[in-house]
Amino acid sequence: MSDIVRTKLELLENGPSMPRKQSKRRKRSKKVESEQEHKVNIEPIEEVPVEEQNVVFRPNEGPQTEFLASPEREVLYGGSAGGGKSYAMLADPLRYMGHPQFSGLLLRHTTEELRELVWKSRELYPQIYKGIKWSERKMQWVAPSGARLWMSYLDRDDDVLRYQGLAFSWIGFDELTQWATPFAWNYMRSRLRSTAPDLPVYMRATTNPGGPGHQWVKKMFIDPAPYGRAFDATNIDTGKVLKYPEGHDKAGQSLFKRRFIPARLSDNPYLSSQGDYEAMLLSLPEHQRKQLLEGDWDIKEGAAFTEFSREHHVIEPFDVPRNWVKFRACDYGYGSYSAVLWFAVSPSEQLIVYRELYVSKVLATDLADMINELEVEDGNIKYGVLDSSLWHKRGDTGPSLAEQMIQRGCRWRPSDRSRGSRVSGKNEIHRRLQIDDITEEPRLVFFNTCTNTISQIPAIPLDKKNPEDVDTRAEDHIYDALRYGVMTRPRFSIFDYDPIGRPSQGMPIADATFGY
Repeated sequence: MSDIVRTKLELLENGPSMPRKQSKRRKRSKKVESEQEHKVNIEPIEEVPVEEQNVVFRPNEGPQTEFLASPEREVLYGGSAGGGKSYAMLADPLRYMGHPQFSGLLLRHTTEELRELVWKSRELYPQIYKGIKWSERKMQWVAPSGARLWMSYLDRDDDVLRYQGLAFSWIGFDELTQWATPFAWNYMRSRLRSTAPDLPVYMRATTNPGGPGHQWVKKMFIDPAPYGRAFDATNIDTGKVLKYPEGHDKAGQSLFKRRFIPARLSDNPYLSSQGDYEAMLLSLPEHQRKQLLEGDWDIKEGAAFTEFSREHHVIEPFDVPRNWVKFRACDYGYGSYSAVLWFAVSPSEQLIVYRELYVSKVLATDLADMINELEVEDGNIKYGVLDSSLWHKRGDTGPSLAEQMIQRGCRWRPSDRSRGSRVSGKNEIHRRLQIDDITEEPRLVFFNTCTNTISQIPAIPLDKKNPEDVDTRAEDHIYDALRYGVMTRPRFSIFDYDPIGRPSQGMPIADATFGY
């Protein structure tokens, strides 16, 4: 190939290397363009009055607002159907979507149940948070800041392994009682962490009473404290407060707080004002109606005391006058539990359970010391009634358990364990739980600080073989103490009334058996 041909082929391949003729229309310099960009005047945003704003979501006053403002680590928002729980759950994580490190997880039990939440979020989120994007493949919302909210399901216990190694600053469980055990809730707590000091960590849940997980949810959130009050998180098996271990900088302090916020249909004016939904709930069988309309956590299939109601039978504590008749009742057990209840009789002869003691693995003498210490400020305790079986010698020659307690200064008399006493005691509790026609109050009430009593009495089941008695295989220690107490014929007598309210004289024991 000649040199001339080779040169022409190279020109065709690479293009000519001669300088191009410049256009008469010259490009503007980047410097001038940049200066003019900086000179753009931004119009100030005119403030729109609140009444003219397009409000997409405003929380209802009361429980829904309290839920969204709760500072506690773990919060349950539950009760009646139609209280606005799902919308509150969807709104809660939005407050953190402006933080680039926020990572949230909203769970339902199954994918079918998850669809409704996804549908509501796709209707709500784009209107509230401009620029937020939904990924159908990832089932995830992504905000312009980079914050993410993952919507997923957790059907079986093994499904928690899908979240192993992940970290979330906010985790929500919608309809918590659909999980039969606390395994998923406890495991997902280990996925809760944040390295940003301005990004707190929270677990949130909503639910109605009932469902496979009713009992463990009740033990974790309902029983430990009165409704609406924050409390130290407890172990649901032992009831003990979860604390930092010895050697830790915060040794002895509570790990975190929990709170239960009750929801009622009346709290949601958008639904309750129509009346149709309330009529539908009113048509349900009593058991379901109490759970879904009244938000009753104490109702239970086969329960012995269905008339028990927190609304009527649980009251705020007050200083019991020292001159009211007071007494106590006890069902002792070392291997299981010892239950002690303190009663006061009001002038209207209403029986008030104002204190409880529920302990395990405590010797009879130590229990007596604990009782004496608690009664220091009570004034005169008129009498105490104790399970009569504690007077039995049980084959030994030494003092009985009852005598050991009496020798410690804790006086008792034996309970009635005669034939038919169990049925009579149960009927008396029924009578006292009824609302009196004259006073329009029940004849038996409990301070809301008696959390174990309030938890156990409405849950104790009937005996399937004998519906006139309770199932003795159930946890019935507090029930027995209550039965012993109400069967002592407590009265507020004018002869017992002491206007001065003198403390106990500490008279010597005349009878070592009965303590008087």
